[in-house]
Amino acid sequence: MALSKISNDMFTTISRPNSKPLIINGDMAVAQRSTSATGQTGNGVNSVDRMYWSISGIGTYTCAQESLTSGPAFNAGFANAMRIDCTTADASPASADYLYMQYNFEGQDLQLFKKGTANAEKFTLAFWVKSNKTGQGNVEFKDKDNSNRHAICSYTISSADTWEHKIVNIDADTTGSFDDDNAKSMNINWWLGSGDDYTGVTEGDAAWLANDADRANNDGGLAINAHTDNDWAITGIQLEVGEFNSSTLPPFQHESYGENFNRCLRYYQDDALYSNSGDTAIMEGLLPNDGNNFRHVWKQFIVPMRAAPTIANVNWRDDTGSSTDASTQQGSQLVTYLTADVYGRGNVGSGDSDTNSIYFHGATYSAEL
Repeated sequence: MALSKISNDMFTTISRPNSKPLIINGDMAVAQRSTSATGQTGNGVNSVDRMYWSISGIGTYTCAQESLTSGPAFNAGFANAMRIDCTTADASPASADYLYMQYNFEGQDLQLFKKGTANAEKFTLAFWVKSNKTGQGNVEFKDKDNSNRHAICSYTISSADTWEHKIVNIDADTTGSFDDDNAKSMNINWWLGSGDDYTGVTEGDAAWLANDADRANNDGGLAINAHTDNDWAITGIQLEVGEFNSSTLPPFQHESYGENFNRCLRYYQDDALYSNSGDTAIMEGLLPNDGNNFRHVWKQFIVPMRAAPTIANVNWRDDTGSSTDASTQQGSQLVTYLTADVYGRGNVGSGDSDTNSIYFHGATYSAEL
């Protein structure tokens, strides 16, 4: 039987200049630090990877990876979300107080927007959101390379406690290009609460404008900070080059968990905890005594990190497992070499023999933007 010719008009061609999602971990699947971080009052990535919380003087929160088992977002392919719950309310925040979730980009990952050129492209941001609060929320795009130049769009939560899909469009900007490097060039801020310093001027309706803080959350009515019953959750974040609506938006680019996890490792890695028996340390220094009672250790990162990381929670111990904590010995130190590996040395004291070892364990490495 002859096959009928099918017209190309029956197919929609989706053109993406990027082979990978621009948002890393937009499906909220990876949470290396913790699946639930309680008592949060300050800034940082504390649960789901790459999702940074900016909290200043405006209450206390639990930030957690939420598992989804039903609902529109789950039906769209998302099994996890980033959720914030207010645990100590601040219904009357001071003028300079703020609460928002932030995603940060390296400049070299944004060149496809051609910002600052005559061929500058529009931005389309899509995401699934749910909250017990209804009303207007604001999303701010901020250019960190050009004096915090920013553009703001709003979205509306129509139904309480219901997953809704939102799409916002941001204008092309022919002023100010992004630096082509591994530093922070742009962030996206989902505003959830603020004091009067951020609510004095009309948002700007997606146009890029000079930085004006009191434009960032004007008319934002979510105020998650106002009551301990309040919560807000997000998943399925995608950023696309060009202008799209609900009919033309390209599908979310789902990655395998392994691919997603490896991309997150560029910004954060950690080591397994130490075993008292001394046999599960991440790095074991077996090199002979160098004449100054030091043992030397070296670790290669799973993937190269964005930059030489900040290292915390460093623990040293000798091979007795309990008698000597090498972190108390004079001269123990850790030195980061570039972005691919880390080197350390531990002083186990005088009388050390060539058969003894030094263990390094429990550290965290952060190269977040």
